[in-house]
Amino acid sequence: MTRKPKPSPDQGVPDDTPRYLTFVRTEARLRADQVDALAALRRRVAANRSDKTERITDNTLLRLAVDLLLENAAQITGDTEEEMRRALLEGDTGK
Repeated sequence: MTRKPKPSPDQGVPDDTPRYLTFVRTEARLRADQVDALAALRRRVAANRSDKTERITDNTLLRLAVDLLLENAAQITGDTEEEMRRALLEGDTGK
């Protein structure tokens, strides 16, 4: 199976390219509870939409989460994942 070469940023993306192919593939390790909750959220969000022309996937929600994380990057402090989570979610700036 041969893959179509990805266009370089200055070439743009052809109109007939599926949207998911315009994204960079990456890998993340998630906890089982996160995977389950993400799938449940995706199902709920997808079911409650009135316009269902765009497919909502777990990756859709992960991209939204990354956007939210980057928007709030200044709040992330701490030395461990738990400390950083607390600082981000609770606004705790101390350790």
